[in-house]
Amino acid sequence: MNQTDTDTTPPAAAPVGRVILLTTSHRVAPGLLSWPAWQALHGADEVLCADADHPQLPYLREAGVRVARTAPTAQELVDACAGGRTVLVVVGAEGDRALTDGLAGLAGSGRVAMPDLELLPASYDLPGARLLDLVQVMDRIRVECPWSSQQTHKSLAKYGIEEAYELVEAIEEGERDELREELGDVLLQVVFHARIAEEGGPDEEDEPFSVDDVAGGIVEKLIHRHPHVFGDDTARTPEDVKAHWLRTKAEEKQRTSVTEGIPLGQPGLALAAKLASRVRTAGLEVDVPAGDGVGYELLALALRAESDGIDPEAALRAAARAYRDAVRAAEGAGA
Repeated sequence: MNQTDTDTTPPAAAPVGRVILLTTSHRVAPGLLSWPAWQALHGADEVLCADADHPQLPYLREAGVRVARTAPTAQELVDACAGGRTVLVVVGAEGDRALTDGLAGLAGSGRVAMPDLELLPASYDLPGARLLDLVQVMDRIRVECPWSSQQTHKSLAKYGIEEAYELVEAIEEGERDELREELGDVLLQVVFHARIAEEGGPDEEDEPFSVDDVAGGIVEKLIHRHPHVFGDDTARTPEDVKAHWLRTKAEEKQRTSVTEGIPLGQPGLALAAKLASRVRTAGLEVDVPAGDGVGYELLALALRAESDGIDPEAALRAAARAYRDAVRAAEGAGA
C-alpha cells in the first residue's frame, strides 16, 4: 500500500475572495479619501461603480485607478470574486441597499460560498457637516419656492423674533425635543437671511455676503474675545471673562457709553435688566429716577431683581405661566 492510498488530508479550500463596499461622504471634497481607502482601491483586482456621475470617479482615474462603470447583481459580484479575487464597489454615502440585501440573501441561503465582505468608509463627516446640507437645501428653496423666493430681510424679521421667543419657551419648559427643533428654526433664520444677503441689495453699497462670511465673522470675534483660551491672558472666574468681553467689545465698537448697543425695542423688563447689568459691570453709581406710576415701580423691581441675580423677564414669564394654570383651573371648575 503506497502513501497516497492512505492520505486522508482534505483538499485545500478554494480561496473565497473579498468584496469591499467603499462609501464616501458628499459633504467632503471629492478625492479626499482615507489612506486605507486608497490602499484598497489600488490593491483591488477590480473596481466597479454603477454611478457614471459619481463625484469620486475623476479623482480615482487621476490617481491611476481603473473603474468599470457597471451595476453588478449580488450573484455577479460573488462570481467575480472566484479564485480569491478582490472586487471593490464604489457606492454612495448611504451605500447600495439593493446590493447589500442581495448579498445578505445569498449568505443566508447557505448554498453559496460567500466571499469575505467589508464595508469601508473612505471619508467621514466632520462635526457640523449637516450644515452643508442646510445651505444646499436653502439655495434650492430660494430659487424654486414661490414664497421663499420673494422674501426679504424685512419680511422675515418678525419670524426671527417669534422663533427666538419659542426657543426661550422650550428652554424654560425643559422640553428636550422642542429645544432641538426650536434651535433648528432659529438656525434656519440665520441661513435664510445669509442666503438673501448673498444676492446683494438694491443699492451699490449693499455688497453681498454669504453664510461663510457670517460664520467667519463670528469665529474671528470669538477668538478675539477669548484671549484666555486662544491667547496668553488668564481668566479665573466667569466675572473675569465677562469683564474682558465687555472691555474688548467697547474697544471694537469705540463706544462712548455703556448704553450703546442695547436694543431699545426689547421687552421693558429685559431692557431695564440689561441697562442695570451694564451699569453694575462698569462700576457706575447711578441714581434711579423717581417718578409716579407703574412704569417706575416696574423699573425699581427690575433693577432689584438684576442686582439679586434674577432675570426679571424670565421671572415674570414663570409667574405668568402659573397665572395661566390658575385660569385653566378656574375654567375647569366652572365647566
